[in-house]
Order: sequence, then C-alpha cells, then structure tokens
Amino acid sequence: MFDFVRSHTRLLQGVLVLLVFPSFVFFGVQGYSHFMDQAAATVATVDGQPIRQSELEAAHRQQVERMRQQMPTLDVKLFDTPEARQQTLDGLVREQVLRHAAQKENLVVPDLRLQRLFVTDPAYAALRKPDGSVNKDYLAAQGMSVGQFEEMLRTEYSLRQVLGGVTGSSLSGQTVAAANANALLEQREVQVQRFDAKDYLAKVNPSDADIDAFYKAHADRFRAPDEASIEYVVLDLDALKKQVTVSDDDLKKYYEQNISRYTTPEERRASHILITVAKDASADVRAKAKAKAEALLTEVKAHPDSFAEVAKKNSEDPGSAGKGGDLDFFARGAMVKPFEDAAFGMKVGDISGVVESDFGYHIIKLTGVRGGERKPFEAVRAEIQDEVAKQLAQQRYAEAAEQFSNMVYEQSDSLQPVIDKLKLSKMTAVVQRAVAPGATGPLASSKLLDAVFSIDGLQNKRNTEAVETGPNQLVSARVVSYRPAHVRDLAEVRAQVLEQLKADQAAAAARKDGEARLASLKQNPADTLAQPVVLSRAQIQGQPRQVVDATLQADLSKGPAMVGVDLGAQGYAVLKVVKRVPRAADDADLARAKPYIAQALAQAEEAAYYDALKRRHKVELKLAPAAAASASAASN
Repeated sequence: MFDFVRSHTRLLQGVLVLLVFPSFVFFGVQGYSHFMDQAAATVATVDGQPIRQSELEAAHRQQVERMRQQMPTLDVKLFDTPEARQQTLDGLVREQVLRHAAQKENLVVPDLRLQRLFVTDPAYAALRKPDGSVNKDYLAAQGMSVGQFEEMLRTEYSLRQVLGGVTGSSLSGQTVAAANANALLEQREVQVQRFDAKDYLAKVNPSDADIDAFYKAHADRFRAPDEASIEYVVLDLDALKKQVTVSDDDLKKYYEQNISRYTTPEERRASHILITVAKDASADVRAKAKAKAEALLTEVKAHPDSFAEVAKKNSEDPGSAGKGGDLDFFARGAMVKPFEDAAFGMKVGDISGVVESDFGYHIIKLTGVRGGERKPFEAVRAEIQDEVAKQLAQQRYAEAAEQFSNMVYEQSDSLQPVIDKLKLSKMTAVVQRAVAPGATGPLASSKLLDAVFSIDGLQNKRNTEAVETGPNQLVSARVVSYRPAHVRDLAEVRAQVLEQLKADQAAAAARKDGEARLASLKQNPADTLAQPVVLSRAQIQGQPRQVVDATLQADLSKGPAMVGVDLGAQGYAVLKVVKRVPRAADDADLARAKPYIAQALAQAEEAAYYDALKRRHKVELKLAPAAAASASAASN
C-alpha cells in the first residue's frame, strides 16, 4: 500500500484537492476559519501563556474517559455541563500555576530522590515490582515508555514541592488548637419546648373550598411528567443461551477436557533436611555438601522415625529446622521444580534420595496428602450446561447483534420481525424521560430513554436504533402510546392534596402557638420550659440540627437567651438557652480534635497560598467554560 502511495504522489495530491476544495465551496472559508478559531480560542492564561479551547476539550475528554473506565455504567452526559468543564479548567490552571512556580523557584527532583520517592509512594504501589523497579509491562500497556514515566513522575513531585512547603510546615499550637476546640466542642445548657406539627393534624379540618384553592395554588406539585407506553426487545447472552441445546456427550466431553476445574487441588505435606550450597560454589565444595547429605540419608533410611531429630540437628534451612524440617502442606508451584517433582512422586512415609536444587541438597520425607478429589459429573452437570451454553451464546452473539441492529432499522415499523427471526421475547413497560429510581436492566439506561423520547420515536413511533445498554446487550424499543406532561385532575390526586394541605395547616398552627409561647416567655423570663439538656455539635440529644445551631449561636452576653426556631414542616421550637457548660478538665477531647484542626488549618493555608500564586502568575479567565462548551458544540 505504501509503495502505491510513493509511486502515485501526484495522483493522490489531486484527489486531496478534490476532497478539500468542496468543503470550502459548501461551507465557506469563513466557516472553516470559524472552526479553527474555536479550537484555538484562549480560555485562560497563566503568566501570559494561553490555555486553548482544544486543550480544555482534550483534558475533559480524558477525564470523562477515566471515569467511564472506572464505572462502565456511568452516564457520561453528567459531565457534559459547564460546571464539569469548569472543574477541568480549574485543574489545567492549577497545573500551569504550579509548573510556573516550580520553574521560578528552581524546584527539581534529583535522580536519587526520585527513585526513593517512587519506592515509598503508596500511590504507585501497582507500578512497582518487588525489587522496587518500575513495571515496564504495565507502562507499555498504558502506551508509556520508562523515560516518559520518569519525566511525568519528576514533574509531579516538583509540583508537589510547591505547596508541600506550606502544608508540611503548618503547625497547630496549643493556643490555636484550644481556641478552635472550644468552638468546636462548646456545650450549652438549654430548655426546649417543641410544638410538633404532627400533634396538630387531628385539629385541622380543611373545607372543600380550602382543598380546591390549595390545589390551584400548588398545581405544579401535582404535575405528572410525560410518559410513554413502550414495547421493547432485548438481545443478550441470556436470551441466546435459552436457544442453545447441548447433548450429554458434549457435556461429558467438556467435563473430561476441563477435569482440573472439578478437582480440588492436591496438596502435599513434607519435611526435609537441607544442606545448603551456593549455585556458583566450586566442585569440591559441592561434593562435600552432597557427601554430607548422603551420609544423613543413610542415617534416616536406617532409622526413619529419627528424621525430625536429625533435621533439627543438621538441616540448614532456618525456617523449618526447628520444626523437625516440617514444611506444612503445599500445592504444585509452591516449591522449586526438583523438590516439587520428587514430593509429588512419593507415597506417604517415603523418604527420597538426595534431591539437588538451587538451594543445595534436600532429603525429603512425605508426611501427608490431601485434596485431589474429583467432583462427579452429575454433581456439576448443571454448572457445565450453563458454562457451555454461555460460550456458545457468546460465539453467536456477534452475528446475532448485526442481524438485530439491521432488522430494527430496516423494518422500523415493528419489532415483530426481529422477535420472530431471533426467537426473542417482547416486553412492555411505562417509562418517563428520566431513569426511574431503583430501575435495573435496560430501563436503567438513559441512552435508551433518550431514543424512546426522540422526535422520531414519539411522532413516528418507529423502532429505536439498537442501543447498547450493557456488555453484550442490545435493546430496541417502540412507543405504543404517549401522554404529555399534565396537571393531574383534582379527583385523581384529592387524597394527596388533602394530605399536603393538612400538613401545611398543622405546621402553621404549631408555628402560631410556638410564637405565642415565645412572646410569653420573653415577658416572663423566669418561666421554665422543660427539663434542661446539654447540647453540643457532637451531642445533639435527638434534637433537630436547627435547634442545635440556634442554641450554639444564641447571644449569652446579657444572660439567658430566648429563641424561636421555625422547623418548617416539623413545626416550631422555643428555646431558653441558659448558659455555657465548661469542658472537662482533661484534654482528651482536645487531643482528638487537634489532628482535624491541624488538617483544616493546613488546607486553609494551602488554599490561601495557591490564591497568592494565581495572583503572582497573573491567572486570567478569558472565556467561561459555559461559553466554551457552547462554542465547541456550535463548531461540531
């Protein structure tokens, strides 16, 4: 192919002219320039250096793709918002600010420190081999060379140093910690009288006129979203598995071919006597070690019951000598091959000859065997049936998926042809535009619902295209009937209207009585509301958060404070905040609070320092992400 390209350069140049020239004719030079301008538009600058619209879009796509890989079922449209792009832009700006700061302060990471940081950083544990070197195979799978990774790592650690000097030096002294802890752990004694709306429900009795007026005033509360009755069909492995028939002979053949899957792994228990010798030892040294092993072999062969005692005295394996050479149970692959071959070829009670390995010379005594039991065919027949059917369905899926996609498109006025052809089942449902809470399976797919509620789906009632709603799962749906959004008739929702109206009236009655009690208390401050309780942010004593907040915010500079708290639908509360309650003399609470306080202070200092860096390096936002997103959409 490339020889053809080289040999026909002029011909291909002509073809390119024919391809490019019409784009200027139909779309115009101005449209083409507009597209390029959008990509080159500056969304922000750092020290006068631009961050382009194209960079923002590329970074945003990468971020969304990372999220999609971590959560395959995630609806990526959630990230197609100005707010999401703003976060991406903030990240790009932050990286550039820290780069400029690191360069200005000459913050570099020498090779030796880079290696030490990499070996100890838990964030890169997956990239480290046991010897501390980088896993080149993992990098290659990510399309990155070792050199590129080192450069990325050096840059990251350089950027960390910029803010590390601030966060690492943030110290929370006793006075600062105590002041923050006192505010965090402050306790107050308070009397609380609750006027709960639920206690007033039996006292309210709305009239028909009240119900009608409430319904009209709050019509949006009783609005039904638009909904569609649909029929749909699913092609997935489960559907294809139901069509697969496997003979008993094939099942038994699969069983025999995969017998290891239905056999518990055999494990062996052995003791050994090891005479160590280095792999690169001289012939004389090896001969002496082997002679010693053979002498010990003669001894244990003559007196097999003395094996453990001989091992304790003579074995040079520090891990097992003290246990009489016992190595406990092990499976295949756990020992070096010469040792494994010998151990798995022995019977219980046998003592091997001298076995040579990379560690030296072994004498092995087999002391136990377990496992190796085979499950009978009938016990695993159903499991094999399912597995074989799944494999056959997987093999057929690609072809069936192509047929499915073509048929629902080409015969778009009905799902019946594809149902008949592929022997699938028709299902029905009533759906709304948004995924219903708790929805599972295909009906939890926003892509499918978007297709159902498209103009073509609603007006023409055609089949949707084949929508991938999960791994190896295609779905097509067709609208049978559609009902637009509307306000439900009063007769249909009367019970809901009455319930909400009574709740509103009960809350209003509770609030009225609570405000009257508060006014009375202010006139007679010596009155007692209830048994006092001690509240703090950590101990709310079952009180609503609004009550706790009002208690701790009350002004006690002039003595006890009388406060009213509107609890909304729950009712009303009247508080008499009596006094502060000192903390216990011990500093256990302070000790527990200090790490959180120190972390909060460090984060605040880091944020303040970063804001200072942004000013120092002249950060300017040129185009808001909302506008950038719109511009990008317009150019596509």
